[in-house]
Amino acid sequence: MPSVLTTKKLTKSQESLLFNAGIAWVNYSAIQIEFIKNIQLPELIENAIITSKNAWLAIKEKTKIENAFVVGSKTEQLLKEANIAIIEKADNAKDLANRIIENHAEKSFTFLCGNKRRDELPKLLQQNQIELKEIEVYKTKLNPKKFDQEFDGILFFSPSAVQSFFQLNKSKNEIAFCIGNTTANEAKKYTSAIKIANQPTVENVIVQVVKELKTNRNV
Repeated sequence: MPSVLTTKKLTKSQESLLFNAGIAWVNYSAIQIEFIKNIQLPELIENAIITSKNAWLAIKEKTKIENAFVVGSKTEQLLKEANIAIIEKADNAKDLANRIIENHAEKSFTFLCGNKRRDELPKLLQQNQIELKEIEVYKTKLNPKKFDQEFDGILFFSPSAVQSFFQLNKSKNEIAFCIGNTTANEAKKYTSAIKIANQPTVENVIVQVVKELKTNRNV
C-alpha cells in the first residue's frame, strides 16, 4: 500500500479520498500559525488584500472590510460568507498583483499578511506606484520533525511547510505534491520529483496523489 505524509492535518472528508483509494497517510503539522493579538487596525478597510485565510481569521472580528482582493478559493469562500465584496480573486499573489495593476491602479490598498509573506505582490505594486500599506496580522512558525519512515509522496501546502520538512529531512525519492507554483518553486530546492495541483485546493492536491500513486503503481 502506498503511503504519504501530509504537512497539514486533513479533514475527515479529505482523509476519506485517500482511504478510498487505498493510500495510507500520516498527518503532520509542519507549521504553526499564531495570530497577533494587539494589532492596530483601522475601523474600516476600504480595499483589503488577503492572500491567506489565516489573515482573515486573524482580523475578522477586529475590523470591517469593504472590498477584498484575494488569493485562493477557500479564502474567497470565507469572505463571501461574511458578506464582503470580492473584487478580484486569483490563484497566486503574483497574478493578483497583475490584476490590481491592470484594473485598479488608482486605488490604495491595505495588505493583511503574515511574517513570512513573499515579496512578489508588494514589489509589483510598488514598482507601479500603487499605494500599499502592510499590516502583519499573524506569524508562521516552522515545526520541523525528523521522519525515519519512507513515503511515496509528501503533500505540501505552502513554501513554509517545505522549509519546515526539509530542515530535518532529506529527499528519499518520494514525490512532492504541491498546492501551487510558489510552493513547488520552494520544493525544487530539495527535490526534482514534483507534481503540482491543477487547482490550488487541498482536495486537488489529493486528486494528484491518487492519480499518481493509484494509477502508476497499480494499487
